[in-house]
Amino acid sequence: MSTIRLNTPIPGPRSRALMARRDAAVVRAAYHATPVFVNKAEGAIVEDVDGNRFLDFAGGIGCLNTGHRHPRVVEAIRKQLDRFLHTSFNVLPYESYIALAERLNAITPGKFAKKTILVNSGAEAVENAIKIARAYTRRPAILSFEDAFHGRTYMAMATTSKTHPYKAGFEPFPAEVYRVPFAYCYRCSYSLQYPSCEVHCARHIEDTFKRVVAAETVAAVIVEPVMGEGGFITPPAEFFPILSGICRKHGILLIADEVQSGFARTGKLFACERLGLEPDLITLAKSLSGGMPLAAVTGRAEIMDTTGPGTLGGTFGGNPAACEAALAVLDVIESEGLCARAIKLGEIFRKRAAQWQDRWGIIGEVRGLGAMQALELVRSRETREPAEEETKQVAQYCYEHGIILITAGSYGNVIRLLMPLVMTDSQMDEGLDVLESAFATVCDKRGAVAQLV
Repeated sequence: MSTIRLNTPIPGPRSRALMARRDAAVVRAAYHATPVFVNKAEGAIVEDVDGNRFLDFAGGIGCLNTGHRHPRVVEAIRKQLDRFLHTSFNVLPYESYIALAERLNAITPGKFAKKTILVNSGAEAVENAIKIARAYTRRPAILSFEDAFHGRTYMAMATTSKTHPYKAGFEPFPAEVYRVPFAYCYRCSYSLQYPSCEVHCARHIEDTFKRVVAAETVAAVIVEPVMGEGGFITPPAEFFPILSGICRKHGILLIADEVQSGFARTGKLFACERLGLEPDLITLAKSLSGGMPLAAVTGRAEIMDTTGPGTLGGTFGGNPAACEAALAVLDVIESEGLCARAIKLGEIFRKRAAQWQDRWGIIGEVRGLGAMQALELVRSRETREPAEEETKQVAQYCYEHGIILITAGSYGNVIRLLMPLVMTDSQMDEGLDVLESAFATVCDKRGAVAQLV
């Protein structure tokens, strides 16, 4: 039986009416990927205000690994609402904040003593991780990577790579942030080929210390184990061991930004575990709390305790309802085997994607780990010219035909999948049928245009 149900053209009349109100009242910078207004959601299913039913392959941009309104998460929030909603942890502390910190200290990579601070968003976690790293090392410089995304606040923007829409017009940015190429093998900055390159991009960081910024002034390297907004770029197995060795050699801290890749998305609790990365600090958010606003920085205890009382935190950081939701999320991931489920969903996708790649030259590369999967679209496999317009067409076709998905990539040419890990096999197949139809339609249109020309 089909999950997708479309009663009206998309967007429907109520969504169109709400869009008119939105245009009049809401700043245009608050962008949204679809013109569909949600009414309710459950599991992997979203229903809009016109009664149309969609499959969710975006997950609120990766916040819903346990699905919309998981019963155990909702119940945990309800119980907390009956007790108290807010006191501010820096005025009246509460046990759930401590319990969540204990859990995160125990499950994050690294067999060393750890401590945690809870904040509101991924960008805020990045800001605090950099504050902590600079305070601990007493060094000013931060090294980040091309194609990285770390958030929209000022230090997060400084470490972010993509200019439009995130950075252009907001200059100047905080100083002492330096950027180097990532292991984006499909578009190698050095025009080399893996594995004969011997992971030159990682080794070349030593040259950066000679020609751009001195190693002894670098506090930390911040890196996404799998790049999110950059296009789900997954580095070769050798990349992180080489990078970690360079950091240890020079006394540089390694910050892993697992905001999008964390909490079972890649087939492990954290992508670091799949890629041989043991960071000094790790930033967490998104699927940590099942849709509630919550983020964290977890790291080596001696590093985390560098700064004094009152130097970190905020009014709403570690909200009690969000903490209870996060504790429930961690229980659900374990009890429902969502790490294994991520692997299975990824396998279902890769099998279909391999067939599509054989059929359509627009699909340049299929990549990802677990259920964090992506397709990079190109106008030509020979030139690898990004197919940005065609990517938009695929995304539009999809929401018009019942699945919500989003794009990514520095060139706007990547389709990324962030479906809830509770999605069933039949729902996954149904959604992929729509995506396949989208490629058929867009590629047929391209062929017709080419014949006319």
